[in-house]
Amino acid sequence: MENIFGVFMFILGLIVGSFLNVCIVRMPKEKSVVFPASHCPKCLKPIDWFDNIPLLSYVLLRGRCRFCHEKISARYFLVELITGLTFLGFYLYFGFNRLLIPYLFMISGFIVATFVDFEHRIIPDEISVGGMCAGLIFSLFMPELHGVSVIGKNIFLAHLHSLGLSLLGVFIGGGCIYAMGVLGDFLFKKESMGGGDVKLLAMIGAFLGWQLAILTFFVAPFFGAVFGLIEKIRTNDNAIPYGPFLVLGALISMFYGDKIIAMILRGYGL
Repeated sequence: MENIFGVFMFILGLIVGSFLNVCIVRMPKEKSVVFPASHCPKCLKPIDWFDNIPLLSYVLLRGRCRFCHEKISARYFLVELITGLTFLGFYLYFGFNRLLIPYLFMISGFIVATFVDFEHRIIPDEISVGGMCAGLIFSLFMPELHGVSVIGKNIFLAHLHSLGLSLLGVFIGGGCIYAMGVLGDFLFKKESMGGGDVKLLAMIGAFLGWQLAILTFFVAPFFGAVFGLIEKIRTNDNAIPYGPFLVLGALISMFYGDKIIAMILRGYGL
């Protein structure tokens, strides 16, 4: 049965990944992700259902449009594959339970934010602000998202407690990176942190809470600095898309945050 659910989650991830590709292409252009239907970006011909099967259609068409034969970006294949593997991995780690829903919602937003930020240096509000609101809603109805147990407690207060922790994550997460941006603007006399990064960390805080949001804030710069150094050498450009490193920091905090925090506390003898 576990294998059947695993296959189901992988296929579901592929389907979601196909939709995420639409979001990645259209959101930066402020276009609807629903209408019109999928079409070739070159010749604008509608894509038939049999040419829109995740992974398989790309391989069979050899990465080209059936009509105009223009090359299709490998990103379409990559996003579908990453989403499918991510959905499978999250299912294997968390199991088939309620928490899987908000986490899959969160990781889908992370995938869109990462690819859009790398290409356009922006993070769509539909992802960051929309994800923030979703995180608050999930927190209200799923107290276990923030480790709040309803056993032996007033259920209403438990749900409010979870919502409060999510709100705290929003304000502390977004506040940390906003303060760093203000300091960077003062020191370097130019914008050092985009508003999209502030809202993305606020979204992370909504889902993961204030402690892991702070940990994400401190973990992300290590990876961002390495990438920034490479880009500086390669292109002499100081600006980097920071959203992907916040995502990486959030995932590390999500899976290893307790161990990292415990190690830090032991280091200080606490």
